[in-house]
Parts: sequence; structure tokens; C-alpha cells
Amino acid sequence: MMSQESEAASGPETPNLDFAGTTPYEDYVQASVLTHLQQPLSDDPGEMVFLVTTQVMELWFTVIVHEWHTAAEALRKDDLPTAMAALKRSTYELESLNASWKPLAHLTPGQFNAYRSALGEGSGFQSAMYRRLEFLLGEKSASMLVPHRGAPRELAELEKALTEPSLYDEVVRLLARRGYEIPAEVLERDPSQRYESHPAVEAAWQRIYAVPADPQGQETELTRLGEALTEVAELVWRWRNDHLVATRRAMGSKVGTGGSAGVAWLEKRAQKNVFPELWTARSHV
Repeated sequence: MMSQESEAASGPETPNLDFAGTTPYEDYVQASVLTHLQQPLSDDPGEMVFLVTTQVMELWFTVIVHEWHTAAEALRKDDLPTAMAALKRSTYELESLNASWKPLAHLTPGQFNAYRSALGEGSGFQSAMYRRLEFLLGEKSASMLVPHRGAPRELAELEKALTEPSLYDEVVRLLARRGYEIPAEVLERDPSQRYESHPAVEAAWQRIYAVPADPQGQETELTRLGEALTEVAELVWRWRNDHLVATRRAMGSKVGTGGSAGVAWLEKRAQKNVFPELWTARSHV
């Protein structure tokens, strides 16, 4: 006679539990790789939280870079619906990225110091994927390639990202193709240089935002693009500020890991607006 447990295990609602090799889930997700990447270097139990949280952030950087690449390529082809969908997805991903600060946001100096020495000269600004994210925003700097000279694959990816038009470069080129007066000095600028605000781009956004919605309250597609980009910019600003606050709580104004200026450096970064003309144009509408 079969036991109740045996009957339950063989019932019609029981999922398949018998596989010749690893499970299909493992084959697709590679969970065992992800869950064995953590190699704490101290005895402090809080270091595991720091490692996993940082690795989760790297995964979010990866998918956001993917979305913004998708959006940039779509804009290049005048495919606004695909670009908008990718930008919208990236806002949800940015919200999840920003929420990743929660486990670290309330570290006391003592808690952080318990494993800080394990980082050595390691610092988040050395993240190659985060650097690619910044490059896509137009925050270009050739000096940021220097830390990656010992990693050929990452260096090649960053060199390519440095010289390619940023996401915002593609947005500005789209505006020019839609009839807005964008001068050659903007359209033909060296894409390896940091994007700088230009009055002609501000004027274009001013014109776009000055167009009233139709009788049904629907905005123009370029206004919707502007708002999608503004949402991205705001979430990036929140990311930088959350980083600043978490660092200030954990280490005050001490020199940061990797020899950076710590809080002072983060304060400077937090003051920068992504897609600057989208913000300044609002003052003139």
C-alpha cells in the first residue's frame, strides 16, 4: 500500500522532479554560479551583505546598459516605440537598483570598518559596467579607462563605449532629423568627450514642451520621450544621492576606498544633472 507521502509525490499536480543532469532552471539561470561567487575576506558577518549587495548592483548595471543600448539603436533608426519601451523598462530597473542601497544605507562607522580593510584599494568607481552606464549618459572621460588596462575584455568594451555616441547624442540627432535647429558643432562633436549643455538643444526642448496636448490630453511623442528621459535622469540623480548618504553615514568625510575623496567626490557627482537641457528648458516654457 502506498503511503500518503508517496501518493502525493506521484499525483497529477506534482512537478517533474527527476532530471538526467542539472535542472532546466539551473541550466538557464546559472544560479549555482551566482550563489558561489561570494568570497568574504574577513570574519565579519556583515561582509556577506556587502558582497551580495554589490554584486546585485553589478547585475542591475548590466541590464540597464542593455536597455539603453537598445534605446540608442532604436533612436538611430527612428524607431521611437522600441526606444520608449526600453527606457520605460530601465526606469523600473533603476528603481530596483536604487533599492539595493537599503541593506547598506544604515551602516554605522564601526560596522563598515569591521570589513573595510578587505576592500583594500577596491572602490565602486572601478566598476567597468557602471562606467559603461555613465558613458551612455554622456559622462565620458578617457581617464576612466586607466584602471582597466589589466583586463583586456573590459578595456575593449569601454574603449568602444567611449567612442560611440551616447544615448543622449542619439536623442539630439533625432531632434535634428525632426526639424529642430541643432547646429553642426553639436551633431558632429567628438563623442568621446563629455556632453556639455548647449542653448540650441535647450531651445529645441523648450519648443517641444511648449506644444499643448491635444483635446484628449495626449502629449506629443517627443514630449513623451522627454519625460521618459527625465524620469531616467531623476532616478540616476537619486542613485547618486543615495550613494552619497550611505557613504556619509558609514565613513563621514574620510578618504574613500581606492584613494578617492570619498564624500566630497560624491557630492560633486550628485550636483550634476543628467540630460541637462531637459531641466533648464522648463524654466522657459
